[in-house]
Amino acid sequence: MKKILYIAFAFVMSLSVQAQVDRSVQPQPGPAPKINLGKPQTFTLPNGLKVLVVENHKLPRVTFSLSLDNPPSLEGDIKGVDNLTSSLLGNGTSKISKDEYNEQLDFFGASIGFSVHSIGGTTLSKYFPEVLSLASKGALDPLFTQEELESERAKLLDVIKVDEKSTSAIAGRVQDVLLYGRNHPKGEYLTEESINKITMTDINNYYQKYFVPENAYLVIVGDVKFDEVKKLVTENFSSWKKASAPKSVYNEPVNLAETRIGFVDVPNAVQSEISVNNIVNLKMTDPDYFAVLLANYILGGGSDGYLFMNLREGHGWTYGAYSGIAADKYTTDFSAAAAVRNAVTDSALVEMLKEVKRIRTTLPSAKELELAKAKYIGNFVMTAEKPQTVAGFALREKTQSLPADFYENYIKNIDAVTLEQVQAAAKKYFSDDAARIVIAGKASDVLPGLERLGIPIDFFDKYGNPTTKPETKTVEAGVTVQNILNKYINAIGREAALKAIKTLSTTSTASIQGQEITLLKKNTADGKSFQLITGMGMTLLKTAYNGKTGFVEVQGQRKNMTSEELADMKYSAIFPELLMINSSTIQLAGIDNLNGVDVYKLVDGDNAFYYDVNTGLKVGEGVKKEVAPGQQVDQLGFYSDYREISGVKIPYSSTINVGMEVEFKVIDVKVNEGVVDADFE
Repeated sequence: MKKILYIAFAFVMSLSVQAQVDRSVQPQPGPAPKINLGKPQTFTLPNGLKVLVVENHKLPRVTFSLSLDNPPSLEGDIKGVDNLTSSLLGNGTSKISKDEYNEQLDFFGASIGFSVHSIGGTTLSKYFPEVLSLASKGALDPLFTQEELESERAKLLDVIKVDEKSTSAIAGRVQDVLLYGRNHPKGEYLTEESINKITMTDINNYYQKYFVPENAYLVIVGDVKFDEVKKLVTENFSSWKKASAPKSVYNEPVNLAETRIGFVDVPNAVQSEISVNNIVNLKMTDPDYFAVLLANYILGGGSDGYLFMNLREGHGWTYGAYSGIAADKYTTDFSAAAAVRNAVTDSALVEMLKEVKRIRTTLPSAKELELAKAKYIGNFVMTAEKPQTVAGFALREKTQSLPADFYENYIKNIDAVTLEQVQAAAKKYFSDDAARIVIAGKASDVLPGLERLGIPIDFFDKYGNPTTKPETKTVEAGVTVQNILNKYINAIGREAALKAIKTLSTTSTASIQGQEITLLKKNTADGKSFQLITGMGMTLLKTAYNGKTGFVEVQGQRKNMTSEELADMKYSAIFPELLMINSSTIQLAGIDNLNGVDVYKLVDGDNAFYYDVNTGLKVGEGVKKEVAPGQQVDQLGFYSDYREISGVKIPYSSTINVGMEVEFKVIDVKVNEGVVDADFE
């Protein structure tokens, strides 16, 4: 079965103009720009809702945001109730249907986003009273229905299903569990079991408990008048019942005493996810806050950071390597991360630790600090007067207990940071000698190199549970390519039954973010191939191969297959194993593990085929794909749910990768009918 999908890439071209200047003379910096920040007028409703209003009459628009600054909460065995409650908000009210609610918003040309933590929107100032009224109704009188709950549950389960095979998602989940602990709000993770447990009663209870005004802030910025806003807010939000959100009890996380690697074996991984982490307690009011920002930028805040210049520019191991640190009144973390090829995982980790140590022990250059300052000041100047930014400033001043002149002095405070302060901040908040390293990758490819580094390694499953070191399995004596192919042929129906099928047509369906797509595939015994993917009323992909020539059509753009692509089509027959068994180019590459199953891996050039060691069934195929010059990864597809049709078993479930894994389920099969030569032209 063919598994290659063709994806169009867009390239952005940039031009540079060189000015005729003497570059040996560094230009003198100009005076620090002056920023006019709007200061909010405030009032508080009797229920506790705090309102901040910034009048700005430059444009006839209003931006508003309602934020609930509740402490982090534990969801326990119904993890996901927060997600589902958030997704159900904004679907109408007890008096206004979902469709009518959306129609009213469309009429005013407004947009509102809802969650149990925040509600925000924008509108023309002349419609602000009506839109604020709609926002309050959606927030305070939400319409929760079982039908919508099941729809949103299905979407969330789809996300879980995709994440189960995503190396990046697995690494992120385990990183949170190991850093914070699974009984911490940041260490909890979604599971199919927890999502399926959630009932409408849970939704209503969660909303009633946590959507309360005690820690709520409503920020309104734009073409409004304070007195009118006060009247509107009082009319729309006074009915919000005064209450306090529950406070969860949990242990605060602590850092390791020594650097250790937490390794997760992801047998399907084509690259490793690496992160170097430690817990921090950094607040925006801390005296070294601005030094931390600059230290992080120099290390890995952009494409000129130490990490990027080393791993990407210096070695070409990754698309990008970055670091990040957050300041908050609650515990956060520092993390330096990169995704690299399996073969260089150990080398990349060494270089990442080297760069973290460098920023902690060596003063950066004056030029590096100047660039970091210019970056932060430039971003601040460009965004400071935008309504969304002004609203964010006003909110953070309250929720983070910032001094009233914090943002007025922002540029001055950035400018005042010294080289020594940067190094001191890095030494305090970044760790290379007591770091929690998390690596998710293919154990058979990367573990030998990691073990040679001498860093203690602990092993975890994809949910962060301790486990044993993955076994390296070897092929038993006497197993050959022919043995494996014969076992497969016999497992699905024997040679005579396979040869009796001259044509095969299958129709399958899949769902991508709630949209159904259909895959029609037609193949012949002698290798002709056709596939058509449709969805959303259009043709998304079409390929055809007649045994000699072929073409690919992506959303109406058609191109002929290259010689390399045509060469790959030699495995397009219904059962290519009937041809492969006599091939001299196929080799047995050893035993792999796909989705928890031990498989024999057969390779022929850039193509790979995976057969279950126990059942003999083919469970996957792969093809090497160049993702960057000199960098190739295996693009994998998977097969399961074999069912008998006309005396032969075929997979009724197949998973292909289109940037995300999509599972197709067969809904119709035609054997020796429904296929004509014209299909392949």
